[in-house]
Amino acid sequence: MSAEPLIAVLIGPGGVGKGTLARRLVERDDRLWLSRSWTTRPQRVTEDGTEYVFVERSTFEKAIDEGKFLEWAQFHGNLYGTPLPEAPNHADVLLEIEVQGAEQVRRQNADAIIILVLAPSMADLENRLRGRGDSDDHVATRLSSTPHEVSKGHELATFTVVNDDVERTASEILSILEELRLERRNPSTKE
Repeated sequence: MSAEPLIAVLIGPGGVGKGTLARRLVERDDRLWLSRSWTTRPQRVTEDGTEYVFVERSTFEKAIDEGKFLEWAQFHGNLYGTPLPEAPNHADVLLEIEVQGAEQVRRQNADAIIILVLAPSMADLENRLRGRGDSDDHVATRLSSTPHEVSKGHELATFTVVNDDVERTASEILSILEELRLERRNPSTKE
């Protein structure tokens, strides 16, 4: 049995529901520990402050200089980063990050499981962005970057899921993780 925790990474375009899925996954699986990312972007009115550690740009840049991030990236003018994980013993790590960050994680850990989360359609994605209170300009910017994010996501992804229903999608991801855990406990079962 491997002593190393699984590192599962949720990626996908903005508005696809990564944050909602991440919260649901840790609610349903007590072996998962969600790393809380930092960002310099302003908190949205629809957020309660637990989604990110919201910091000033100078604070973020100081943490970069001190080597405190597993990964970090600039995206649409804001900085986003994942602190070096300090997961409890025997917990698997769940990251919810941008595609650029997933590239860094993959370079550092080739065994990281990267799960690309997609919306059922571009219209659904647009509705989700608008539903969370994003401005028209921000929605347009996010939608314009979606094709690149999805293309790069397909290159990186170990698995791809469509988030058409949070509970169904969470169940699909948990099934993937459980199968990977079984393979790690019983390496001879791999084909």
